[in-house]
Amino acid sequence: MEFSNFLFAVIPIFVAIDVIAILPIFLSMTEGLRAGEKGVIIKQSVVTAFIVSLCFLGVGKFIFSVLGITVSDFKIAGGGVLFVLAINDLLFPENARRMQGSSIGVVPLGMPLIVGPGVLTTIIILVDTYGYLPTFSSILINLFIVWITFNKSDMIIKILGENGAKAFAKIMSIFLAAIAVMMIRRGIFELISSTK
Repeated sequence: MEFSNFLFAVIPIFVAIDVIAILPIFLSMTEGLRAGEKGVIIKQSVVTAFIVSLCFLGVGKFIFSVLGITVSDFKIAGGGVLFVLAINDLLFPENARRMQGSSIGVVPLGMPLIVGPGVLTTIIILVDTYGYLPTFSSILINLFIVWITFNKSDMIIKILGENGAKAFAKIMSIFLAAIAVMMIRRGIFELISSTK
């Protein structure tokens, strides 16, 4: 495996995952949870992201063609899930915290925040461009970066303080709703433009 192929495969997935943008959402969703609970969520999110990425690496094109699914469909569906979760967190924070304690690492953190439509599309493109080994290696490295970032998130909470963290959580829920709307909007526009 050439180093240049490996490097060119790592960068696009890093940009597509955008861990810096996901971190505030992770902080808002895990605000008030104990370290053990947070550790379980981190593990769930990274493992989910890895499994979904691995499946797409192997059979992504086949699944898309057989089911007739497009990237635009993924954006609309993923945006819908994120929007419901964001509104639930804003209006019913107690219910959201209970839900988050159980499976938030799988949805929405693992999928579609860490591995969403952008990452899945990038994986398919990278396989065609650089091959399976560089793409697989870049997935592993980027998920390791996500794991480290999430595990060091407590430092950010200490800087913000308890009240700051709560305010930050609400602001991030609003941003999460906006991201969801953006994903749905882009998916709809792409569907419309593809039919012209």
